[in-house]
Amino acid sequence: MKTKKLYSSVLLTVAFLMATSGLNIFKIAPTTNTTPTTEAYGNKAALADKDLTVTEMITYAIQDEYLAHGEYVAITETFNVSRPYSSILKSEETHLSLLKKLTEAYNISFPKDDSASHLVVPSNLLEAAKTGVQAEIDNIAMYDLFLSYELPVDVRKTFIALKKASLNHLKAFEKQVDRLS
Repeated sequence: MKTKKLYSSVLLTVAFLMATSGLNIFKIAPTTNTTPTTEAYGNKAALADKDLTVTEMITYAIQDEYLAHGEYVAITETFNVSRPYSSILKSEETHLSLLKKLTEAYNISFPKDDSASHLVVPSNLLEAAKTGVQAEIDNIAMYDLFLSYELPVDVRKTFIALKKASLNHLKAFEKQVDRLS
């Protein structure tokens, strides 16, 4: 009985310390930064890189998926909306899973999510939809660039699938822009 009370007290203490220290182990999304860094990240870094390796392509793709995921979480939380962001969020998680398989296949370290310092939360839903359109256009351009290289078959198939998903997301955001305009 004393052991159970001691265990419960320890758990409550740990939970209290975590809550008051700012640690947040339950939230997937990174917190947004009001002053995003200008350092190239994701598709911007990929499109600026003139000599890409497969490892760099996979890393840039992961960064871009993290960034999209973080932006869409921030938008859903800021504006208390779900469609089309909720379904696209699930897709971004699937995309990260596909890319994780490539990192495992090619013995590449799966990068941590550093997207928080690159996030910009739009000021309204129309701006959010327009941001989604541009993000998907940039994402498609990144995958087009990657696909212009000679790639292993599994990497090529993954990039084609991710590009196709971005084309679908682009349509959803364009509809959102039309609806909100």
